[in-house]
Amino acid sequence: MAKGEGAESVSAAGLLHPSILKQEELIRPKREGKGKLSICSKVCYAIGGAPYQITGCALGFFLQIYLLDVAQLDPFYASIILFVGRAWDAVTDPLVGFFISKATWGRFGRLMPWIIFSTPFAVISYFLIWFVPDFSWGQTMWYLFFYCIFQTLVTCFHVPYSALTMFISREQSERDSATAYRMTVEVLGTVLGTAIQGQIVGKVNTPCVRDPLLLNIGNSSVLMEDVNSTHDTGLLTDTRNAYMIAAGVIGGIYILCAIILSLGVRERQESSELQSDEPVSFFQGLKLVMNHGPYIKLIAAFLFTSLAFMLLEGNFALFCTYTLGLRNEFQNILLVIMLSATLTIPLWHWFLTRFGKKTAVYFGISSAAPFLVLVVLMKTTIPFVTYIVAVAVGVSVAAAFLLPWSMLPDVIDDFNLQHPDSHGHEAIFFSFYVFFTKFASGVSLGISTLSLDVAGYKTRGCSQPEAVHFTLKMLVSAAPVALIILGLLLFKLYPIDEEKRRKNKKALQELRDEESNSSTESDSTELASIV
Repeated sequence: MAKGEGAESVSAAGLLHPSILKQEELIRPKREGKGKLSICSKVCYAIGGAPYQITGCALGFFLQIYLLDVAQLDPFYASIILFVGRAWDAVTDPLVGFFISKATWGRFGRLMPWIIFSTPFAVISYFLIWFVPDFSWGQTMWYLFFYCIFQTLVTCFHVPYSALTMFISREQSERDSATAYRMTVEVLGTVLGTAIQGQIVGKVNTPCVRDPLLLNIGNSSVLMEDVNSTHDTGLLTDTRNAYMIAAGVIGGIYILCAIILSLGVRERQESSELQSDEPVSFFQGLKLVMNHGPYIKLIAAFLFTSLAFMLLEGNFALFCTYTLGLRNEFQNILLVIMLSATLTIPLWHWFLTRFGKKTAVYFGISSAAPFLVLVVLMKTTIPFVTYIVAVAVGVSVAAAFLLPWSMLPDVIDDFNLQHPDSHGHEAIFFSFYVFFTKFASGVSLGISTLSLDVAGYKTRGCSQPEAVHFTLKMLVSAAPVALIILGLLLFKLYPIDEEKRRKNKKALQELRDEESNSSTESDSTELASIV
């Protein structure tokens, strides 16, 4: 009897069209699986976030010094390269988001091809940023061109990678867990970028000018000509080679991370299921996204908190060097900040799952404020206290790293629930958040430079006027604390709390179950008609 039943089932299977069998095979795992991710998948996904942070950290800390002291560009042209490069970097995010929104699913997914095919060209352009061409007449255009090209290509990597969060699992808890893994690796990436660039470049002595020359000679162009004529050519060549070696090492890590990401992470189309047959255009989708209240409130709040930490980041070296008098301790203090952030990201992930994301925002981002006030109010510099402040700032940086990327998927889920017939806008959500973050970075750089210039900052001087010390204290303490308070007040308006998040999760699951059941019934009807 069993044998006969088995033969009968085989015969019935033989009558079915292969496409129907394929649909049945796809429906079964959709019903049974809940989008659980293995630790290996989370680690591979997290590793994909390292290239953006490693290259960004190396460029952020060393590009200005490289352009001035190694490539020997005029400071005016170096400023043009840095400002235009950052502005272009911000513009490329919505542009790439637009093109990704038009992308269709293929053999390698919808987002993964962008990551795979941009990687080799990004590595080449990154290496050429750190190469000094033999000609001098076109050096400014050389660096501006390759800096902008690299920013475009790394955006082609990072925007789809950020949006990939929505396509690795349908479960909020799994996405939050993967985000925590990612933030840990990204903070480690900042440490790695600083360590690789600093250690390799630091092994050679970069030719420089002594401060008295800068402070006593008024004609800077004559000074630079005199200095350049007396530079030790061998030392300068060694320094240039060191920068290229560091670029090669970082480029190799970039490629390795991209390979691990592409091989270890599966982009799941069913993880973003609520789809319609007629996709909404980019500009219609952009209008819907920008009219979504929770998204606007979230990015507005994080815009101010991001600006606070970027002001601190951009001026911390000058503050340690001139105001605190810790010229030789800056790299160690920075390392403590990054290590503290790395070690406390798992703590913040536990905290947000235990007490909720909004509570984690209030405690995490505000935790640095008292210590920033303390370090400025100290009458005499105490290195031990400075390191304690560094640890506290690292704890807050970890929260600032983790929480935006953990809360954006909740906003997208809320959007999908309100607009079930509009899909494929994940790249818009993530790209415009990155755009506003980079906009904040540009604003912080402009404010810092303008404020220090007005205060009478002396370029590469051994000491600074009292007005510069006061300005630095405002930039690393008063301004960040005020921006943090403003950002936290805006968070009060953010409507998605834990109760709302649970309701959205339940409603989305019901919609998915309904869609799955209707699809199953449709296939069963088709199966019965064929049999």
